[in-house]
Amino acid sequence: MTSLLRIDQVSKLYRTSNFGGGVVPALRRVSFDIPGGEVVTLIGESGSGKTTLGRIVLRLTAASSGQVIFSGQDISAFAGPRLREYYRQVQGVFQDPFSSYNPVYRADRVFELVRTSYFPHLPGPQWRDKIEAALRAVALNPADVLGRYPHQLSGGQQQRLLIARALLLDVKLLVADEITSMLDASTRVDILNLLISLKRAGLAILFITHDLSLGHYVSDRTVILRRGVIVEMGDTVEVFGHPRHPYTRNLLTAVPELHKKWRRLDAEATADAGGAARGPDGPDRAAGGPPTSPAVARRGRWPARTPRAAEALEPPPPLVPAGPGHLVAETDP
Repeated sequence: MTSLLRIDQVSKLYRTSNFGGGVVPALRRVSFDIPGGEVVTLIGESGSGKTTLGRIVLRLTAASSGQVIFSGQDISAFAGPRLREYYRQVQGVFQDPFSSYNPVYRADRVFELVRTSYFPHLPGPQWRDKIEAALRAVALNPADVLGRYPHQLSGGQQQRLLIARALLLDVKLLVADEITSMLDASTRVDILNLLISLKRAGLAILFITHDLSLGHYVSDRTVILRRGVIVEMGDTVEVFGHPRHPYTRNLLTAVPELHKKWRRLDAEATADAGGAARGPDGPDRAAGGPPTSPAVARRGRWPARTPRAAEALEPPPPLVPAGPGHLVAETDP
């Protein structure tokens, strides 16, 4: 499948001081593709670099090195009309829908901002039809939301309005950053099902989350980030069904299961790890037994953590094949 967006060796470093000092790597040489009509989920704990990567794709943050290639062109070179055209095709929806609205204005003012920038000459009746079509595409009744203030809408309605705003444009890629984390469970499922229907219509989606169950539900491929480095990626069914990296296993082990006590889960994880005891980072932390990942086992030990500033100067561990379309890092970053 042809790649719509290619993230190629992208790194992002943040300085720890304005007067010299060190740097902290938020991302280290991250690379993967997003084809059209596919959902790629970026999963990792807080501080793993997920949101930073999403902001780089949206040109809200500049990468320190590497390239983001959209339709064969490096987006860092976009400016003026070309950048505006990029935003016509790539849009983002973020975690907190409430902060996206000015409480003084009606919620549908977000549509007028799009009209001013992209459709200034479109007649009023045609613009109204376009808005109503976008609202119906996200399962909203125009009569229920148009003309209302943000406090008169639920969190789910506000989030759907933002997705509808993206659909007003010729959007090809949607960056969805934790868009369900502030919604209740029933609304969350509705938003996920909406993303799936948009994917079936040909929209590519970069879905950023720390919730493994959501990633498993919605995505075609999964990328696991740890400390700004990809430790495992591949088809979602393969990554979740046959996790090879210890960190991925630890994430899955941390998901609560009904009718199972933590003590039982610890015992199962220890057995799966071939005798490894639960340490500060989970059941795969080596304590006399071999680590789970065969690639890590070949190295003979679990690598010690390096200070964050020192990591900026080190290349990330290489990814090696663990199956068809399934890659895993040789060591822990």
